[in-house]
Amino acid sequence: MKDYAYNKRAGFDFELLETFEAGIELLGVEVKSVRSGHMSLRGAFVTIHNGSAYLTNANIPPWQVANSPASYDPTRSRRLLLTAAQLKYLIGKISEQGFTVVPVRVYPKRSVIKVEIALAKGKKEYHKKEKEKEQDIKRDVERMLRGKE
Repeated sequence: MKDYAYNKRAGFDFELLETFEAGIELLGVEVKSVRSGHMSLRGAFVTIHNGSAYLTNANIPPWQVANSPASYDPTRSRRLLLTAAQLKYLIGKISEQGFTVVPVRVYPKRSVIKVEIALAKGKKEYHKKEKEKEQDIKRDVERMLRGKE
C-alpha cells in the first residue's frame, strides 16, 4: 500500500504515543490531487473545534490549476472523521499539558483516503541529541561486528 503523503518531521520532533485512523472530508479536485501524490503534511497539525477534529495547514494544491475554483484555498482546514469515543479521548488528552495531535501519513484503504494521526508529546532538544548519539553508537557497533573498521 503506497502512502500518498508522509510526515517525516513528526517522528523527529514528537514522541508518538498512540495512533488513530481517521477519514477525511475532501472536495473532488482534492481527491484527484491527493491520489496523484500532490499533498504535503509539512507543518500540518490537528485542531478540535465544536466537537470535531480538523486537519489544519495540510497543503493540497489543485489538481488542474486552470479548472480550480477562484476561491480555492490549498491549506484550508479539512474535517477528520473520528468516532465519538476517539474524539472524547483526544479532547481529554489534549487538555493535559504537553500533548498534541499530529498527522503522520495519508494512505488509501479500499476506495477511501485515510489519515493516520498520532497523539504526541513534544521532544526537548536534548532528547533529540541523545537519540542521535544512541543511533551513532549502534551504527559503530554494527560496523565493528561486520569487520568494516
